[in-house]
Amino acid sequence: MKKIVEILILFSAIGIFAQQNDTSYKKRVLETGELDVLFSYYNQDGQNAAVTGGEGTEELTDATSTLVLRMPLNEDDVLTVDVGISAYTSASSSNVNPLDGTNPNVTPFDASSGESRKDVLAYFNPTYQHSSDDRNSIWSANAYVSNEYDYFSIGFGGSYAKLFNERNTEISISGRVFLDNWNSQYPIELRQGFFDDRVTGVGAYAPNFSEFTNEKRNTYSVSFSFSQILTKKLQGSLFIDLVSQQGLLSTPFQRVYFGDINDFFIDDFQLADDIERLPESRFKIPVGGRLNYYLNDAVVLRSYYRFYYDDWGIIAHTANIEAPIKLNDKFTLYPSYRYYTQSAADYFYAKEDALSTFDFYTADYDLSEYQANQFGFGLQYKDIFNSAKFFFFGLKTIDLRFSYYDRSDGLNASIFTLGTTFILD
Repeated sequence: MKKIVEILILFSAIGIFAQQNDTSYKKRVLETGELDVLFSYYNQDGQNAAVTGGEGTEELTDATSTLVLRMPLNEDDVLTVDVGISAYTSASSSNVNPLDGTNPNVTPFDASSGESRKDVLAYFNPTYQHSSDDRNSIWSANAYVSNEYDYFSIGFGGSYAKLFNERNTEISISGRVFLDNWNSQYPIELRQGFFDDRVTGVGAYAPNFSEFTNEKRNTYSVSFSFSQILTKKLQGSLFIDLVSQQGLLSTPFQRVYFGDINDFFIDDFQLADDIERLPESRFKIPVGGRLNYYLNDAVVLRSYYRFYYDDWGIIAHTANIEAPIKLNDKFTLYPSYRYYTQSAADYFYAKEDALSTFDFYTADYDLSEYQANQFGFGLQYKDIFNSAKFFFFGLKTIDLRFSYYDRSDGLNASIFTLGTTFILD
C-alpha cells in the first residue's frame, strides 16, 4: 500500500512539474483544413463592343469554377492553394474574325459562329502565411500563373501585417508584380494576306496598320492599409494603392474607326481603320475606406467608399453599402447596393470621332464616361457544429448570391454565385 501511495505521489509531481514547464502549446492559426468550392455565372449584353469599334453586340456569358484549399502546416503556418478555370462565350470577341462563321450576312450586331467566340482561362495561385508566436505579426508570400489563348501571366508578391494596441489596431503593407505576355490576335482584315472580294467602299481598302513590336505588360503595385476598432460597435479602415503599368496596355483586337478615312464594308460589317492605341505606361491611385457599424444582434451596416485617379484622365468614385440581417443562428440575408461613376479617359472617342493624325485612341466604352448601379441580394447558411457531412467533409457554410448591374451606356449584366465551405475532418 505504501508503495502504491508513493507511486501516485510521484506521478502527481511529474504532472504538476510538466504543467508548470510546458510552454510549448499554442493555439493553431487554423485548426483544421478548409475547402471552398465556388461557382459563378455571368451574363451581359450591350451595344457598344470595343471589338467592333464601339458599336455592336456585347453579349457574353462566363462560367467560372474555383477551388480554394487552406491547410495548416503547423501551429503557425497555413498554405492556401487557389485554382480556377473560367470558360466564356462572347459574341463580341467572335467578331475578331466575323468571317469564320456560317452566317450569310456579316454584321457587328450578331455573333460569328466561328472558334473565336469562346475561350478558356485557367489559373493557379498558392499563398504561404506565417504568424508569430503572439499572433501579432503576420507575413505571407504568394505566386500566380494564368493562361488563355492570347495571354499568359505570372506574378508574385507578399504582405506584412502588424497588430498592436491589444489588437485594436492593425497596419499592413503588401506588394505584387505581374509579368504578362500577349499573343496578339489582330482583326482578320488587318492580318497579312487578307483578301475578300466582297469589300465595298470608295477607293481601295489599304489601312495604315502596323503590328505591336512589344507584347509585354508589367504591373507593379504596393498597398497600404490601416484598420482600427473605434468603439464596441464601430470599426473603420483606410487604404491606398499605388499601381504602375508598363508595356502593351492596348488590346490588339479592338478596332478603331477614324472620321477622316473612307469607310469600307463586307456586308454590314465595317472594316477597321486601325486598332486601339494607348500609351505604354499608366499610373493608378485608388484611395478608400470602410466603416462597419454593429446596429444590434440582427443587423450590421457595412459601408465602403473608394476614390480613383489615373494619369489617363479617369477620375472615379465608388460607394457601397451592405446590411447583413441575421435571421437566426444559421441563416443570414445580405442585401447590398453599389454606385459607381467615372470620367472618360483622355483617349476615348466614340465611333469615327478620332482622327488618323492622333497618337492615341480607343473606342472601348470601359474607358468612357458613365455611371453604374448594382443591386445585390444573398443568403448564407452556416452549420455551426458541422453536423452535415458530404463524403468525408463537414459542411461549414453555403453562400448564394445574385447581383444585377446596370450601366448608363446600355450595358447590363447579371451575376450569380454559389459558394460552399467544407471542414476537412
